[in-house]
Amino acid sequence: LDVSMDTWNYFHTCLVSIWLHRFYIYSAVAFGISLWIAIQFTTTKTKKKGEKSHGNPVSSEGTADKLVNGCATPEAKEVHVAGVKIFYGSQTGTAKRFAKALAEAVISLNLPVEVINMGDYDPDDCLSEETTSRNICVFLVATYTEGQPPESAAWFCKWLEEAASDFRVGKTYLQGLRYAVFGLGNSAYVDHYNTVGRRVDRWLWMLSASRIMTRAEGDCNVAQSKHGSIEADFEAWKDKFLIRLQALCKGEKKPCSGKCKKGKCKSSGKQSKESSDHEHGTSEHEDTEAEELFETSSEEEAGGTDSVIDVEDLGNVMGHMKKAKSSIETVVLNHFGYQLECFVYQFLQAEINCLMVFGLFSGYKLIGSHSGVKLCRWTKAMLRGRGGCYKHTFYGIESHRCMEATPSLACANKCVFCWRHHTNPVGTEWRWKMDQPEMILQEAIENHQNMIKQFKGVSGVKAARFEEALAVKHCALSLVGEPIMYPHINHLVRLLHQHGISTFLVTNAQFPEEIRKLEPVTQLYVSVDASTKESLRRIDRPLFKDFWQRFLDSLKALAEK
Repeated sequence: LDVSMDTWNYFHTCLVSIWLHRFYIYSAVAFGISLWIAIQFTTTKTKKKGEKSHGNPVSSEGTADKLVNGCATPEAKEVHVAGVKIFYGSQTGTAKRFAKALAEAVISLNLPVEVINMGDYDPDDCLSEETTSRNICVFLVATYTEGQPPESAAWFCKWLEEAASDFRVGKTYLQGLRYAVFGLGNSAYVDHYNTVGRRVDRWLWMLSASRIMTRAEGDCNVAQSKHGSIEADFEAWKDKFLIRLQALCKGEKKPCSGKCKKGKCKSSGKQSKESSDHEHGTSEHEDTEAEELFETSSEEEAGGTDSVIDVEDLGNVMGHMKKAKSSIETVVLNHFGYQLECFVYQFLQAEINCLMVFGLFSGYKLIGSHSGVKLCRWTKAMLRGRGGCYKHTFYGIESHRCMEATPSLACANKCVFCWRHHTNPVGTEWRWKMDQPEMILQEAIENHQNMIKQFKGVSGVKAARFEEALAVKHCALSLVGEPIMYPHINHLVRLLHQHGISTFLVTNAQFPEEIRKLEPVTQLYVSVDASTKESLRRIDRPLFKDFWQRFLDSLKALAEK
C-alpha cells in the first residue's frame, strides 16, 4: 500500500508540475513546429532553384529528341496533350469515315487516339473524366432529319442538353475539357443546316469546356460547299486541326488574347476571318454566332438575368446563388487562418444553402430545414366545387381536405420527367439538420390552413367546402423529393394517424431497407418508371451506382408488406 501511495504521489507531483509549466511546453512545441516549417520552406525553395538552374542548359539535340513532329513524347517532362478522343455520330457512315481518317492523321503525330461511337459512350459516367485527362476531344456529328441528331448520337446529345440546362450540374462541370467540333450537314435544308453540330458546340461551351479552335461545318450541298464537297471541307478543317494540335503539344497557349467577353475573341486578322468563313449559306445572325464561339468557355462570360421567374421554374436563380457562394468561399479562403477558415466556410455554406432552398421553393411553404407543404391544384379545384383527383374517384378521399407535403425535399433521382422541373436538391443520404416530426406536422397543418384561408371570399369557392378544408383528413407525402429518406418517417406517420389523417406515401424504389423498416401507411406507392436496367438509368438518372439492385430489392420489400 505504501509503495502504491508513493507511486501515486510521484505521478501526481509530475502532473502538477507539467500543468504549472504548460505555457513553456506549449511555447516549445510551437517553436519546434515553426522551425520545422521554416526548414521545409527553405529546402523546397532551394530545390526549385536548383532544378531551374540545372534545367536551362538543355541542348537543342535533347529538345529534338523529346519532340516528334512538334508533339511531346512520353520522355518529355510535361505532357500537354495525352491523346485524342474522336467521337462520332453518324447515320449514313460519313462521320464514321471522317473519324477514322482523322485518327490515322493523329497517329502519324505519335499520339494515342481513340475513335468512339457516341451510341456506345456513357457521358454521365465518363465525360467528366476528360476534364483532367489532358486529352483533346473531337466531335464529328451529323445533322439528320428535321435537325435531329443521328440515332446513335441521340442519347449523348440529350444528356448534354440536359446537363447544360440543369442548374444542379453546375456551369463548370466540364471545365478543363478541351474540344473541337466538326458538323456535317446539307445547306439545302436551310432551317436545320448543321443544327446538331452547333448545339453540341454550344452545350459543351455552356459547361465551361474550352474550344481549341472554331467550330467548322461540312456541307453535302456541292453548290454551296466552300471547298466543293463535304470531303474537301473536312480535309481543309483536318489540316488546320493538326496544326493546332501540334501547337498544343508544344505547350502553346490559345492564340486569342484570353480577354474574351460574351464569347467574342478579341484577336484580329486571320483568326476572325476564319471564324466568319465557316458560316456561309446561313443568316447574318448565325454568322455572328459562329464568330463569337471561338476558343472560349462559358465561365468567361458568367452573366445573369434579373427577370421575374415562375414559381416552379427557378433553376436560373441557382446559378446566381452558386456564383455568390463561390465568391464568399474565395474571400474566406484568402483572409482567414485554417481553423477560423473551416468554421466560417461551413457556416456560410450552410447559410447560403438555406437561402438557395428558400429562393428555390419560394412558391412552397418551407418547414424547418428540409420539409415543405403546398396546395395541390386538385385541392383548389374541389374548393370551387369541381372534381377531385384519382384518390377521390378510387378511395373517396376529398381533395379539398388533402394536404400535400414532404419531410424531405431531397431526392436520389434526376428523372427526365420530373414535374418539379429539377428544382429540388439531390442526394443519396441524409445530410441536413434534422427537424422533429412534431414540429413538421404542426407547421405543415398551420401552413396548409393559412394557404386555404387565402381562398376565403374568392369567387367560385364554396363556403361549406372552405370550412371543411380547414380540417385536414388526408396527407399525400409526395410533394417533391423522397419522403422515405427522412430518418423519423415512422414517427411522423404515427403522428398523422393519431390526428385522424390518412397517409399516402410515394417512394422512388431506391431505398429498399427503408421500405422494409416502414411502419404501415394507408397506401404505399413504389414508382416503377422503366422495365429494364438501361431504360431506368436513362429515364430516372439515379445517383446510386447500384440503382438496379436497389430497384429490384425495393419491389421485393413491397411484396413483403
